[in-house]
Amino acid sequence: MKKAKRRNLAATIWRYKWLYLMLLPVIAYFVIFKYVPMYGVIISFQDYNIFKGVMGSRFVGLDVFKKVFSNSNFWMSIKNTLVLNLLTLCVNFPLTIAISLMLNEIRHMKFKKVTQSVLYLPHFISWVVVAGIATNLFTQNGGTVNNILEAVGVGSKPFMSEPKWWMCMYVICNVWKEVGWGTIIYLAALTGVDESLYEAAYLDGATRFKRIIYVTLPMIRSTIITMLLLNISKMMSIGLDAPLLLGNDAVMKVSEVISSYVYRLGIVRADYAQSTAIGLFQSVVNIFILILFDRFAKWIGEEGII
Repeated sequence: MKKAKRRNLAATIWRYKWLYLMLLPVIAYFVIFKYVPMYGVIISFQDYNIFKGVMGSRFVGLDVFKKVFSNSNFWMSIKNTLVLNLLTLCVNFPLTIAISLMLNEIRHMKFKKVTQSVLYLPHFISWVVVAGIATNLFTQNGGTVNNILEAVGVGSKPFMSEPKWWMCMYVICNVWKEVGWGTIIYLAALTGVDESLYEAAYLDGATRFKRIIYVTLPMIRSTIITMLLLNISKMMSIGLDAPLLLGNDAVMKVSEVISSYVYRLGIVRADYAQSTAIGLFQSVVNIFILILFDRFAKWIGEEGII
């Protein structure tokens, strides 16, 4: 029986050999860059010495984690990561859906394609460039936005140096950069909505807005839930470039996130054990959040992703 299964498996692989061949680079990528580095997790349980290496460093158990958890800067970075991610999610997620719905209602195809291209473009702009643009726009002395505010008699605002204003500026930059790119998934889902449903709703007297509420949104509900799950599962993860490039010493209390904290520990201070321990803790928490909200999605009747 087992030999028959093996022969069938070998025959199937040979039949689709070119598809499996195209799959090899993807498998190699995940093995080399995702699975092999997991070996380095051992560092978080050692008094790691770069000259002795993983095999020569002394095993200390959970002492590294105790040291990490006793540091107030670590908990501040976690709080800032969660706050910035939640703020970005609360603005970006519904705005992405709304823009997708508006793009779907555009009937002039050339205008629709141009609009999509303009919305996608910021995603490909480096955060270095975005940070430079944001500095020129929001800096208190000579910034374009503050010059306009002063011209209308409102007065300049410390967008880059006051924590609350900085958080608003951070969310605005993130939304501008990523909101257009996020519409791709929803536009793909919208193409699968049956046109006969719109026709039936129209014959029943439903306005365009009601067709969106009672036809479009329910039909892409599963996609919305899946994308929400994927976004929530990254609550403990945040890119290094945006907080590091937009932040400064004046707003360190709100701009110091996990990624920048790990950068300062691992690269600046060469404390590899603590930075690895924080990375492991971050991954475990992200998995826990994903499982928790996946169970919630299944509880409300969706399939979930696990």
